[in-house]
Amino acid sequence: MILGSDRKTDSEYVRNGTVSIFAFVEPLGGVHHVSVREHRTAVDWAEEIKYLVDVMYPDAKKIILVMDNLNTHKPSSLYKRYSPEEARRIIKKLEIHYTPKHGSWLDVAEIELNVMTRQCLNRRISDIEQLRRELSAWEIERNILAAKVNWHFRTNDARIKLSSLYPAYTTAS
Repeated sequence: MILGSDRKTDSEYVRNGTVSIFAFVEPLGGVHHVSVREHRTAVDWAEEIKYLVDVMYPDAKKIILVMDNLNTHKPSSLYKRYSPEEARRIIKKLEIHYTPKHGSWLDVAEIELNVMTRQCLNRRISDIEQLRRELSAWEIERNILAAKVNWHFRTNDARIKLSSLYPAYTTAS
């Protein structure tokens, strides 16, 4: 250290673990559900989907599910957790759409996770039970407010934003 200079100190971030947060959002109805799990396995996903079908929307004939392409977010994951009959019953209630790779901005649940991060997860939370309590309170508030997602993405917007994904055609001269 040079005489007269400010003392420099280092700090080290210590990671105490990670968790997985599952989020369901009904964007126009203002219905929100958040679940915290220690892992994000196929079984975890299957149990969350069963909750969606049987608890959140038991009377729905069809549930439209838009989600990312994570390897566990597949109907086959239901067969890893449930009997074939039960897995098939759950799958029949779902209409699944996947967002394109690198298209998480199209996924309303990702938008919800961003809001959650700003409003609730903007600091370090010491343990999983504390996180569950915090997110439960946040979910209750979001549902009381019936917080909707005002998200619009039109075909013309897609043609501009996703132009690199569309093939280029040229006319013969």
